[in-house]
Amino acid sequence: MGDTNLAVGLAVPPHTPHAISVSLPTWRDNVGYEEGEKRVVDSMVTGYPRFFIHRTIQKLAAICEHKYALGNEKCMLFSTQRIAELGRSFIQRRSAVLGSPVNARLVNLFICPEDKLNDGTTKINRDSIAGSCVDLHIVLFPGDSFPVAKEFWQHTGLGISSRLAEKCLSLLPDTAPSVQRPSSPVSNRIPMRGHNRHYSAVKGRLPSPPSTIPSVAEDLNPDSVYLEERYGRNLPLSAASFAKRALRSRVAGVLLRDGSNETRSPTACPEKQELVIGPSTRGIKDVAADDVYLFPSGMSAIWSAHNMALAVRPPAKSVCFGFPYTDTLKILQKWGPGCHFLGFGLDSDIDELEKILDEESKLDPTKPPVLALFTEFPSNPLLRSANLPRLRTLADKYDFLIVIDETIGNFVNVEVLPYADIVVSSLTKVFSGASNVMGGSLTLNPIGRHYSALKQYLGDTFEDVYFDEDAIYMERNSRDFKRRIRVIDANTEAVCDFLRFRSVAGGAPSPAIKEVFYPKYITRENYDKCRIQSIDPEDGQVGGFGGLFSLTFTSVAASEAFFDALPCYKGPSLGTNFTLACPFTILAHFGELDWAARYGVEEGLVRISIGMENAPDLLRLFETALRAAEGISSTN
Repeated sequence: MGDTNLAVGLAVPPHTPHAISVSLPTWRDNVGYEEGEKRVVDSMVTGYPRFFIHRTIQKLAAICEHKYALGNEKCMLFSTQRIAELGRSFIQRRSAVLGSPVNARLVNLFICPEDKLNDGTTKINRDSIAGSCVDLHIVLFPGDSFPVAKEFWQHTGLGISSRLAEKCLSLLPDTAPSVQRPSSPVSNRIPMRGHNRHYSAVKGRLPSPPSTIPSVAEDLNPDSVYLEERYGRNLPLSAASFAKRALRSRVAGVLLRDGSNETRSPTACPEKQELVIGPSTRGIKDVAADDVYLFPSGMSAIWSAHNMALAVRPPAKSVCFGFPYTDTLKILQKWGPGCHFLGFGLDSDIDELEKILDEESKLDPTKPPVLALFTEFPSNPLLRSANLPRLRTLADKYDFLIVIDETIGNFVNVEVLPYADIVVSSLTKVFSGASNVMGGSLTLNPIGRHYSALKQYLGDTFEDVYFDEDAIYMERNSRDFKRRIRVIDANTEAVCDFLRFRSVAGGAPSPAIKEVFYPKYITRENYDKCRIQSIDPEDGQVGGFGGLFSLTFTSVAASEAFFDALPCYKGPSLGTNFTLACPFTILAHFGELDWAARYGVEEGLVRISIGMENAPDLLRLFETALRAAEGISSTN
């Protein structure tokens, strides 16, 4: 299984320049990260991109601040003017809500490659594919307002990607600055007052950067960079549009063959190849690739779904059904009229929802009582599945949208589109599996009653901001996603059966584990309503229970012992091809542990994403961790 004993702060997987996880191998390391402990923070090479701003982006931001910042201003970087304006608006509105209103300003930087002429002068080269121009939009704000700006970056997932920052840096003059390791940008300070400047456009070269900008990937193995290209498995960058069509077709469930397999001739021109398309496997035959929209991250797809609902439907609160991944709830609370939070996601919550719908309808019968209902299927981290048929009936009766996040279940295992108006997914997770690229998707239900309005809105406003090189990596990673999911499903079921047999829920004597949260055991009836029961003609399989589960323990000490002893990679994220564990509640709700516990998300909860390792090896790993936890329990 390889060496999973990584030092704190290193990339997961190792030597991956654009890794989306970071090694936090002990319980104490995770607490230290949340507390801003210098030992942990200063060691971090990378982190989950919406929480830890990648060091290539930090370097590019430092260059922009050196040139354009006034006073103590900091900046954040975006790929379009519209996103930058949304960011500025959020900073100004949110800082006012927090009691310290500030202003922010925008600068547009147009970066192009340059060719040296014989006379020593330069000219802009707008024709080079590899070195095509970049339109960079810079939001500048008072430095004390960084935590507020970081909220926009984290919740929307619309910041530039590390690969785009890398490209920008490659187009700038080679200045070989000296190196100073940065601190992780995780401050929680309250913003202070600042000043404002009008939007300005700058075209041309930037000056030399300051001498204290962050280094880029200094701790990463350069031999791993562009490994995929060296082996010829990625499409060329010129084929980005083809890669995006292939991705949208895969997500739509219509792609039979795409010509992007390992046997294609190296001289083939992918842009001119036709995708072989068939009827959709998503449960609605009319779904097409044009109903799928790609985003830089799963969270940007969720944010965009909510933003779209606000634009096309009458104003009203949304509903957050079930305990979701933290940023989904934050989006519903911080944009628009707010939300009703039904945090258990059980059928009893649907009873409560019916009361809310009835009361709101009586207050104003002329408009829908709620805007949209957002739910995960199943939920993260408790793996609960909502009663989607019952929710769909309510949505049809009261005329509100249903948005389902299928990331955890994934469309190889579950069929949720028939119950949704919009389905979103984090392609970053098991669809990619490689933990080296971000991405998200939004799919419209073509037979939904609001399809025409949603489609028209996207036709008028959608911006393709998914960076081409990220799409190339995502296309490569996702070619075998179904095969990988089948292996991961089988592994996870074997591990969960083993652990549940040794738990309180499984009737074990003197156990350390209280419960195994896994769709096979948790709200199974609701999960089975959407689980694909028909046999797949390609592999003879039916839908599984996914690759994610969570454990609760008889004591926090047992949780810590289990986590520390588990010999696998430890860090944020999920859906990786390798097993990955984290103390979820500590990472996601460290400042609100009591609140999370009210909904069953205990402080000692450990979330585990199973990979493609051999099942017997995995069982030995969990036996090792379980013995450590049971040893703690037996002494209490």
